[in-house]
Amino acid sequence: MNTVDFSQQICNYRTALMQSAMKFTQNQEDADDLVQETLIKAIRYESKFIDGTNLSAWLYTILKNTFINHYRSCVRKSAVITRSLDFDCQYPATSCGTNGGEGKFMMEDMNKALKNLNPTLSLPFLRYFEGYKYHEIAEEINIPIGTVKTRIH
Repeated sequence: MNTVDFSQQICNYRTALMQSAMKFTQNQEDADDLVQETLIKAIRYESKFIDGTNLSAWLYTILKNTFINHYRSCVRKSAVITRSLDFDCQYPATSCGTNGGEGKFMMEDMNKALKNLNPTLSLPFLRYFEGYKYHEIAEEINIPIGTVKTRIH
């Protein structure tokens, strides 16, 4: 199969990929980006596809792995930002740019409030703040997803 035929064939799966992407991201723009990145990777790695195998499953695997990699990247960035905010709050004289006084007080208030919360309530909130999805928090803590949502909001 040549590249043009392959490109046309994978474009036929765009709708199915979009549905899966929406389930992962819960956001139209993020789903569009995820599908676009999936199709680009599929074209780039066309040589890895084995003729006669399930193209739909191959594309879904690319979509899923792309989403997971992006999610992990976001969690790492979130952790860096959180550490940076902690550093700024501890050492306000070393932080440059805008006046961080308001942010410092907000972070102190949040930390106090979280310390006063029962761990059964604070853990889901912290996980949500770190970027975890409701279903991931529910699996980790072993509670129903509805309970997770209630404890966060």
